[in-house]
Amino acid sequence: MFLIVGLGNPGIDYINTRHNIGFDAIDYIADKYNININREKFKGVYGEGRIDNEKVILFKPTTYMNLSGEAIRLICDFYKIDNSNIIIIYDDISLDVGRLRIREKGSAGGHNGIKSIISNLNSDIFPRIKIGVGSPKGDLVKHVLGKFNGEDRKILNEILDIVNESVKVIINEDTKEAMNKYNGVNLSKQDC
Repeated sequence: MFLIVGLGNPGIDYINTRHNIGFDAIDYIADKYNININREKFKGVYGEGRIDNEKVILFKPTTYMNLSGEAIRLICDFYKIDNSNIIIIYDDISLDVGRLRIREKGSAGGHNGIKSIISNLNSDIFPRIKIGVGSPKGDLVKHVLGKFNGEDRKILNEILDIVNESVKVIINEDTKEAMNKYNGVNLSKQDC
């Protein structure tokens, strides 16, 4: 069983913001595999289904970003999910819109959601997919809580399809194979 987690903030004010791209990815995957995200428990909302032959849980913590680890710890403890089977999807300001980076482990890199997860899992070893949201031109908080423009949103819709494919490769093969296939993807408008 795999736990696939998208990071974001709950509430209408945060819909379609850069910080909520993890939630968008979970919604995209749920739509592709007809998985209903309709259960509320473990300080989040989730749904169960299958990706190919593997049972998966798609999960969106509702603790707000900075406490995401609390929710993930609860669901992992209940379902006895090993860290290597937790895939975290989240925003990364160090990557341009249209880029993604897959890693097997690593530091929080200044991301408070990842910092909370590392603290609650007592480990930095878990697969992660970082989706580029571009670097701020000014205030960081305004940037990550801001919405994408129309051009960026189009690029992100394409990236979400690649995120979905990356998740499938991690599940069916391993994280290294997903890194080999998708870390070079660049749909950013600067390079088109």
